[in-house]
Amino acid sequence: MTLRLVPDPGLRRFASGRTLAGGSPFRVLRLSTAGALLVDRWLAGEPVTTGADLAHRLVRAGMVHPRYERSGFGPEDVTLVLPVRDDHPQAPEGAIVVDDGSRRPVPGAAVRHEVPRGPAAARNAGLALVTTPLVAFLDADVRTGPGWLDPLLRHFEDPDVAAVAPRVRSTPGATALARYESVRSPLDLGDQPAAVHPGGRISYVPTAALVARTEVLREVGGFDEGLRFGEDVDLVWRLAQHHQVRYEPAVEVHHQPRRSWRALLRQRYAYGTSAGPLAARHGTAVAPLRTSLWSAAAWALLGARRPGLALAVTGGAAALLARKLHRTGVTPAESLRLVAHGTLGTGRALADAIGRPWAPVAVPLLAASRRGRRVLAAVALRHLLDWSRERPPLDPVSWTLARLADDAAYGCGVLRGALGDRTAAPLLPVLTDVGRRSSVPVSGEQR
Repeated sequence: MTLRLVPDPGLRRFASGRTLAGGSPFRVLRLSTAGALLVDRWLAGEPVTTGADLAHRLVRAGMVHPRYERSGFGPEDVTLVLPVRDDHPQAPEGAIVVDDGSRRPVPGAAVRHEVPRGPAAARNAGLALVTTPLVAFLDADVRTGPGWLDPLLRHFEDPDVAAVAPRVRSTPGATALARYESVRSPLDLGDQPAAVHPGGRISYVPTAALVARTEVLREVGGFDEGLRFGEDVDLVWRLAQHHQVRYEPAVEVHHQPRRSWRALLRQRYAYGTSAGPLAARHGTAVAPLRTSLWSAAAWALLGARRPGLALAVTGGAAALLARKLHRTGVTPAESLRLVAHGTLGTGRALADAIGRPWAPVAVPLLAASRRGRRVLAAVALRHLLDWSRERPPLDPVSWTLARLADDAAYGCGVLRGALGDRTAAPLLPVLTDVGRRSSVPVSGEQR
């Protein structure tokens, strides 16, 4: 097994390489001289031959990403499970097809539910028949390319990895809806690899395409059949409690876009309703916003037309952070940059929360005042900024209207889920830097 490490784009190094900053959530790690030399060699392309504990800690922190040259597993070690309903996919030989209550029985299905029981029950029924060490779940509308499994299987060279997901992109099309989904599919988590866990940059992966260790899935009880939506998020979060889950965008698979705008909005609403049941199982993991108390205070003061106080709060946070990080070799100027970057990120996260999960409550409240309407205008402006940066295949007006409708549908679903489970957790932010907690943990010296 040959392991090489690739730095995350957000990784920064200070003090001649002895201090690393980055990861998800963001942290600062102080290395010994020997540890810094090891990292130098790894980032220069040398394989990991010594210092495996440090290498794996950096991988779990999201500061670096693993690259294995080959895998001990092959396609013969993987069983494909296809849950279907009213669809007749061309299943590969050896695949387990589960018919989840189709109106017309699916030919060749290994299991048939007489009435629809949901994707969790369908996947569990397929999982029960798997005899190979690995199982791959694919939705019926997902299409894969040649050799798609191999880069995913390499991650299982690490015995701590329980599941790996590829990037799921929407199949290109000519309609406005297809063009929109090609860049805004909720299953597409971007082009950067990541360790997957609650609170991370990638907090979940969909099971529209997922490869996992069969026995580990059975140990955690498989999918929760009590969840109609969000069963994939729940599974991933349970796996991440004791194992690693990886997102590998070097592999791309494609799914079909929704057939109509109404279907898209209905899907987004349904996804949102999972927030309540997930909160009952995972608490603050479903929080719509995670930020430092300092950053939240700065934006609150700015919204109250107190820019001077907002700058003072930001400056105070930078001073405290500089004092905290002084022994790690991070300069005061860099501490200020970190605080400024975090504060700007909080601004975008606040706008996302106002326009998406908080929208059903926030929009009517803010629309009642001139100052509130300015906030709503800034919230909507973020879509135009995204359009100017990403240049999606839609005109800016259509793009903005689609984004606003998408967000509103999801937000209505979140509110419905929260009310249904009588929990406010999906609507409440999580603030750090309270008491002894810190959004920039400083780890001890590592060899």
